[in-house]
Amino acid sequence: MQNKGIVRIFAVLFGLVCIYQLSYTYLTYTKEKEAEAYAIQKHPGEDASRLREVAQRVYLDSIGKEEIFAGISYNDAKDKELNKGLDLEGGINVILQISVKDILKGLANNSKDPSFNQALLATDELQKDSQNNYIDDFFSEFEKIPDAKLASPDIFANKNLSDDIIYDMTNDQVEPVLKKKIDESIASAFEVLRKRIDKFGVTQPNIQRLGESGRILVELPGAKDIERVRSLVTSTAQLEFWDVYKSEEMFSFLFSANNLLKEQTDKVEKIKENVEENTEVDSTNIDTTQVDSLKTDADAAIDDLLADAEDSTNVETQVNPLFDLVAGQGGQGGPVLVSVLKKNADQFMAYLNDPKVRALLPAEQRYAKFAWGKAEKDSEILDLYAIKGNRDNSPELSGGVITDARQEFNQVGKVTVTMQMDGKGAKKWEEMTGRAFTQRSQIAVVLDNVVYSAPGVTTGAISGGRSEITGDFSIEEGQDLANVLRAGKLPASADIIQSEVVGPSLGQEAIDSGIMSFAIALVLILIWMIFYYGKAGAFADVALVVNILFIFGVLAGLKAVLTLPGIAGIVLTIGMSVDANVLIFERIREELAKGKSQADAIKDGFSNALSSILDANITTGLTGLILLIIGTGPIKGFATTLLIGILTSLFTAIFVTRLFIDGYGKNGKELAFSTGATKNLFKNVNIDFLKKRKVAYAISLVIILAGAGSLATQGLDYGVDFVGGRTYTVRFAKDVVPTDVEKDLIATFESAQAKIYGSNNQLKITTKYKVDETGEEIDAEISNKLYTALQPYLTDGLTYDEFTNGDEDKQVGIMRSMKVGPTIADDIKQAAFWSVLGSLIVVFMYILLRFRRWQFSLGAVAAVFHDVLIVLGIFSLTYKFMPFNMEIDQAFIAAILTVIGYSLNDTVVVFDRIREFFKEHTGWSLDKNVNGALNSTLSRTLNTSLTTLLVLIAIFIFAVPLRGFMFSLIIGVLVGTYSSLFIATPIMHDTIRKVGLKDKAPKEEEKKK
Repeated sequence: MQNKGIVRIFAVLFGLVCIYQLSYTYLTYTKEKEAEAYAIQKHPGEDASRLREVAQRVYLDSIGKEEIFAGISYNDAKDKELNKGLDLEGGINVILQISVKDILKGLANNSKDPSFNQALLATDELQKDSQNNYIDDFFSEFEKIPDAKLASPDIFANKNLSDDIIYDMTNDQVEPVLKKKIDESIASAFEVLRKRIDKFGVTQPNIQRLGESGRILVELPGAKDIERVRSLVTSTAQLEFWDVYKSEEMFSFLFSANNLLKEQTDKVEKIKENVEENTEVDSTNIDTTQVDSLKTDADAAIDDLLADAEDSTNVETQVNPLFDLVAGQGGQGGPVLVSVLKKNADQFMAYLNDPKVRALLPAEQRYAKFAWGKAEKDSEILDLYAIKGNRDNSPELSGGVITDARQEFNQVGKVTVTMQMDGKGAKKWEEMTGRAFTQRSQIAVVLDNVVYSAPGVTTGAISGGRSEITGDFSIEEGQDLANVLRAGKLPASADIIQSEVVGPSLGQEAIDSGIMSFAIALVLILIWMIFYYGKAGAFADVALVVNILFIFGVLAGLKAVLTLPGIAGIVLTIGMSVDANVLIFERIREELAKGKSQADAIKDGFSNALSSILDANITTGLTGLILLIIGTGPIKGFATTLLIGILTSLFTAIFVTRLFIDGYGKNGKELAFSTGATKNLFKNVNIDFLKKRKVAYAISLVIILAGAGSLATQGLDYGVDFVGGRTYTVRFAKDVVPTDVEKDLIATFESAQAKIYGSNNQLKITTKYKVDETGEEIDAEISNKLYTALQPYLTDGLTYDEFTNGDEDKQVGIMRSMKVGPTIADDIKQAAFWSVLGSLIVVFMYILLRFRRWQFSLGAVAAVFHDVLIVLGIFSLTYKFMPFNMEIDQAFIAAILTVIGYSLNDTVVVFDRIREFFKEHTGWSLDKNVNGALNSTLSRTLNTSLTTLLVLIAIFIFAVPLRGFMFSLIIGVLVGTYSSLFIATPIMHDTIRKVGLKDKAPKEEEKKK
């Protein structure tokens, strides 16, 4: 090897850089351990996890800027440490869908144009099954409406868009303008969210736009307060200031509303009494069809009377339908009308918004809007306000005038949020507060339709534009509110279409299992290499350790995120990286067997192995690249580590191992590249693989047909990634029987599944209940139903809050949750399909270019299809009785692509040797060349497969959440090894013979002709 000095210097410098990058992680780890010890000492109780968490955070904040080493503070180190993903650190990951529909309606000034609204409704329906962006489907639906013009004055040719859209523009001319405006709005939403998240307080947050679909990924490692995060990212921050009615101004309306509802109730009771009187006769003397008809008529009458707002189950027992729901009266002269229990709030508001009830409002109050006040902590009561609305439903003053907002404390020490307005806002605020002072009325501060406060004005008009929001805020709530107001409002609503929450306990367990599997796999490989190759194996082990250092150093330097599948990718890379050394050592052994000197054998061995190493790693790398481009979350983490591992493995195997071997042999020392036990293994092997190909074809056909039959009849166990739904990982104090739990869940959710996940006291619960609906209230409803359904199996005294957040002290409750909407599930399914198909096409083209014959490409791709079908078939045949999770999700697609890469790796090495044999043995027949090549690579094939299997089995045993993932890889490695010998090569051989393209090299056959 030339330029050894340069390689040595580069390797040393690169290693030092990696150690430097990883030092930040070490410094962070030591300080966090100190903080943990401090928190435990301060709050040693068993049920003090929350207190310890706060104490740990306070400790780290206090030392954040102190120097730890060489001018590096904890804050500096934390910013540059190796990032851990949600599955290792816990935290929250959401994908938000910015409503393009809301943006369009805003651009059209909430147009009432029938064509516009018809197109919106049609687009909403189309989007349920469409893979297109909302705007493209909207244009498509709008074009279907005869004579409809986007540039209509009633739609987009309005005052706000007058600089961009004019009346005589065609639809085709308007479309790019709207697309640009929508993109600007989504970019604005992204900026608003980024500003909010930057102030949230978690380290290493991740926020990014996902293509042009209006989706935004938000990932907050370490975040634990689920509701706080949801509120932060979905709040539109629509701040408005409204005049409000005094309580006595609305009393007359409330009495009238109650009387109307009472009259309807009385009518219902009379109808029911008539039904009962008419049916209390001897059943033997009456036609039952008449009774049924009478009951039907009564039911219809009742439904008519209770239209829109009334719940018949409540009406039956209420004397005063409206006032029976009231839990308290508002004060005289104050803005609070009444107080209502939270559980009755929806019913009460439905009564007030009923058209018949609203018709009772006096003419001067016809535009009144009813809104609830902010829910106080630990209170079950909500206050009701009546806002002085107007025809346009637009406030005199909105949040757009806010230039700054801060969380502060008032004179009595309560948390408040102060706001500063711009000049225009200050003038309007002075006008509003002056009017309120004169009329002794109040002004409501309304954020996202919730009244945060409704203060009166006691000192006259307020000038300067400074105002204050008061309420029963915690410091965190005050900070979040100020942060939201300062960042500004979202230009449209943001719905969570996919979310994942991982508890910190589960994250720590993932780290422990990952480290355990990593360590065991590494030890097994190190021992095997020494056992098989002796001192040369020890040199390969050193290179392997250097490779691991390089992988983690590069990950830290690139600020990549390490996930549990990422650790699996590293461990798998370790197993596969051994392949490069195995190829080199096997070639050196062959050269030594030919009688060459050690120096020449080493030189030729490295040179001859290089082609196979590059081909094998490039094909694997191509599948990893497709995963990186198409995948998200854990899959992207897996692909990142796989690609980095391939690059570092190539460098360490080709250059670092060579440095050690050359350094050892430069003084004439002998290096055997084997041990006494392995010296003659596979030396005189001469198997006629081609002769056995028909038997192999038959075996493969039987397995594939059995799998295909199972796929057709019982299918696969699709995860929520592909079908949508919610899934929860719930841990119990004692072992549970999943079938018993599932029955109780089905009774609650109609459709649900419960499976053992890891241990017998942990279940993975999946439901599609209300999968089409989004919003915090829906999530809360399902969590409540889950908590109620699981009561017989939960620890006594476990509160709802402990259950939903995963009690860290008791180690029970929801440890992980995930929600995937049906729309994004379709997108994930489509991306998975294209990723698999794309990898096959890319690899086919690479092999075609590399080997110059389509028969080689056909053999490789046929083997890949063979392997994928068998893995899918086995999953279909076994998922119902296997004791671990075998769902088909994004991680499984990563596994399939890895199987493709591994299978190709194996096949390409064999093909490379066949091509070499064609060149070396020009007098041999095609069959002899192919069999000879297969036998010569058998040692390498089995060696690599064995080391890779050792790695996978170690992960399978210790990394419980990855068992399904690892099982597919184990099957893939076994089948991939088999297919490279008995499927890929025979198909290549048979197609060459069938089309009469016998290899140019076999001169012997040409002479016979």
